[in-house]
Amino acid sequence: MQKLSLLKRLTNRRQLLLSGLALAILSPRAIQAKEEDAALTMRSRHAKPAPQNNGKRIVMIDPGHGGIDSGAVGSEGSEEKHVVLEIAGHVRQLLQDHPRIDVRLTRDSDHFIPLYQRVEIAHQHGASLFMSIHADGFTSPDASGASVFALSNRGASSAMARYLSDKENAADKVGGAKVEQQDHYLNQILFDLVQTDTIRNSLTLGKHVLDQIRPVHHLHSEHTEQAAFAVLKSPSIPSVLVETSFITNPREEKLLGTTAFRRTIATAIAGGITRYFDEYDRRNGQV
Repeated sequence: MQKLSLLKRLTNRRQLLLSGLALAILSPRAIQAKEEDAALTMRSRHAKPAPQNNGKRIVMIDPGHGGIDSGAVGSEGSEEKHVVLEIAGHVRQLLQDHPRIDVRLTRDSDHFIPLYQRVEIAHQHGASLFMSIHADGFTSPDASGASVFALSNRGASSAMARYLSDKENAADKVGGAKVEQQDHYLNQILFDLVQTDTIRNSLTLGKHVLDQIRPVHHLHSEHTEQAAFAVLKSPSIPSVLVETSFITNPREEKLLGTTAFRRTIATAIAGGITRYFDEYDRRNGQV
């Protein structure tokens, strides 16, 4: 009988301790502390940002693929990695004299950079905006037009968005398993805590880029699509991925092969960037 009484007291004490632990874990103060720790952990994982250049906003343009990763290849042999590098160079040239913008590239030659490193480069430079430029392919040569994508943590907004994000995220496979494991922005819990405003600003940026492309080139999608692109997973830098055209579409492959079209798309992208910053400044009373 004494043993049963002792066992009952021990059981009650254990339940009390567990209840207290649960209360501590679920209390608003504890949740807030966990969120602060999570945000601090996320921030500490970035390289220390470089100071901005003479007060200018740093825009990081990321030409997709490169090196051993050719990206999509057209029926005439055009390689995505070369096309997007030239478009990125045009964007930098168009904005080089802008009084408030300093454009930098994640790569300015034909070499491979893992996806996580592209995000890290933007943080190292203290970028205010990140834009990855592509000219992707699809299983059907009929797919055509430009698209803009922002990040989603709730699934893809369309079947095409899901297909393209899966395809782009597979780019690191050419770098091997060690490269794939390096992406430290994939922790969903930490990501969810700090990403909401960044995604909202990314969608605004996407809208401005689409508005500039619409008058000069056919759009595959009229609004900014969303999917889990690894290269867009900066928790603090508004980021979009621009699919300038489908290089697997014969007509668009020919367009992408001309300097005139590359410059036209670059001009639209540059216009979207400046208009995004204009709106941002108006919204925050900086004009």
